[in-house]
Amino acid sequence: MVGTLLLSNSGMAQPTAWTAPRTADGVPDLQGMWTNNTITPLERPQRFADKAFLSEAEQAELEREIAAYTVEKDLPSDPNRPPPTKGQIDLEDSYNNFWFDSGTSVAIYNGERRTSLVVDPADGRIPAQTEAARAKALLAVEQRSKAPFDGPESRPLAERCLLSFGSSSGPPMLPILYNNHYQIVQSPGYVMILVEMVHDVRIIRIDSEPLPAVMKPWLGDSIGRWEGDTLVVETRNFNASQSFRNSSENFQVTERFTRAGPGTINYSFTINDPETFTSPWTAEIPMNRTDDRMYEYACHEGNYALPGVLAGARVEEQDGTASR
Repeated sequence: MVGTLLLSNSGMAQPTAWTAPRTADGVPDLQGMWTNNTITPLERPQRFADKAFLSEAEQAELEREIAAYTVEKDLPSDPNRPPPTKGQIDLEDSYNNFWFDSGTSVAIYNGERRTSLVVDPADGRIPAQTEAARAKALLAVEQRSKAPFDGPESRPLAERCLLSFGSSSGPPMLPILYNNHYQIVQSPGYVMILVEMVHDVRIIRIDSEPLPAVMKPWLGDSIGRWEGDTLVVETRNFNASQSFRNSSENFQVTERFTRAGPGTINYSFTINDPETFTSPWTAEIPMNRTDDRMYEYACHEGNYALPGVLAGARVEEQDGTASR
């Protein structure tokens, strides 16, 4: 929706503030296909120190760096390269660069070229975890190491095609290596967000009461309200198997969606989990309209990895090489 022009007393044309279109029930229209992919990382790289914003020239230089890197990585793989060794962790051994879709542009939010998506704390870094949270993480690692391949239930949710990895589906909704599209559909009293990665669906109930405490959805219980032109969504009561960066059962996410222009939604979220993080923290991510279509992410089709790792574990058990 394009802003109109008004003539002042001096005869000079002045642009009016952009007004978001409305749905049939009168609330701001967030509907459409959006993507949050960006080369701006969640946390500020050390190279930028306390620099929160880039100049136009710095933005262009960073985007040129990424473009050059992409051209190099898009070259065909060496067919004579040796196989990876056991324990080696290298994305080049799992995906060709062709599959990555991390974007080509710096995140621009309210006209500012950001060096990180995290904006609070001011250093652009996620706060440290509490001592109790660190102890909890160590205990979880120890428990997983006792029977890591006994059955599919011991494998990560993303590996089992139950949820996306990296909190793509959210909340919070974070850009990841690929499949960063979101389709938003509204109806009176509801907002639906369809996520490209593992086709997760979030149903946000507007001005609703919380679900019973015994009901713990994979993506939490999301309740929205309109504050002016901003949709505010508070999500609690996550499934115990769904954890965001070692979060606790009291983990709470507050998201804000605001149409900032014809092709942009300003998306922000605040994490509040005093049992896990030493302070709350906030990130801001632009969501840009795209004409791309969303295709089915058929995760289980061709998912040979899960039966493969379990079958490998059974072989190791039979020949006595399994390690616990």
